[in-house]
Amino acid sequence: MGEIKVSPDYNWFRSTVPLKKIIVDDDDSKVWSLYDAGPRSIRCPLIFLPPVSGTADVFFRQILALTGWGYRVIALQYPVYWDHLEFCDGFRKLLDHLQLDKVHLFGASLGGFLAQKFAEYTHKSPRVHSLILCNSFSDTSIFNQTWTANSFWLMPAFMLKKIVLGNFSSGPVDPVMADAIDFMVDRLESLGQSELASRLTLNCQNSYVEPHKIRDIPVTIMDVFDQSALSTEAKEEMYKLYPNARRAHLKTGGNFPYLCRSAEVNLYVQIHLLQFRGTKYAAIDPSMVSAEELEVQKGGLNVSGQDEP
Repeated sequence: MGEIKVSPDYNWFRSTVPLKKIIVDDDDSKVWSLYDAGPRSIRCPLIFLPPVSGTADVFFRQILALTGWGYRVIALQYPVYWDHLEFCDGFRKLLDHLQLDKVHLFGASLGGFLAQKFAEYTHKSPRVHSLILCNSFSDTSIFNQTWTANSFWLMPAFMLKKIVLGNFSSGPVDPVMADAIDFMVDRLESLGQSELASRLTLNCQNSYVEPHKIRDIPVTIMDVFDQSALSTEAKEEMYKLYPNARRAHLKTGGNFPYLCRSAEVNLYVQIHLLQFRGTKYAAIDPSMVSAEELEVQKGGLNVSGQDEP
């Protein structure tokens, strides 16, 4: 079984896309780590926000494919923030630092929840032009951990890792999904105690999305039909919250479809972004549009506004 971290694609990514570290808060310990790839002329790029266990490089397959098609893509890793307001304020400062007025956000699990909270936080002066929510949720109470959220900071790293690993798929999976899980376990091991504790706190701290503040934002909900950490109830709640959202369903993909079903995920991302073609909010270099359209048509994937069996 080939490991992702020793694959040619991953090594090519690490050798060609530099990891940047940026401090935007007064506290020097709060460091944003990010990969920024694709044409700098694009002023409304697609930004990827990782799950609790993820680092910025878990989206390397999206970065390689989408930048090859002419998109500007940023994948980032959060500093240690202990509440949603603090995160939103820090993220706003990061966008200011990068001189980005508006962005498209792709959030996986916790990343999707934070993307929604940031859209809500900036609704009076919008910074989010669209959302792609992958295996995500709108209310932290689904995890039944709100009562422990304030004690994660006290727990040792091994205990925090055990909590996160408990949500990873334990049943039989195909080799590609097994590689994705191995890679995410490896990324999890690279996170320190405070990073993990703060992410779990953000994941479980009592909070929910206020849909009336973000109802005008175009949304694609991306989820899987096989086993994932997200319950059916949580998925249904997302559909109710965003009745006009496009739905991108993957038959399989588990918790990490962007790693193990990357071709499908990348095409769904392209289909989502096609609606902004020809506007100042396009995330793609206009000269690349025809090649990109060809790829999407060739993929022939279906994104609908209706639920599918």
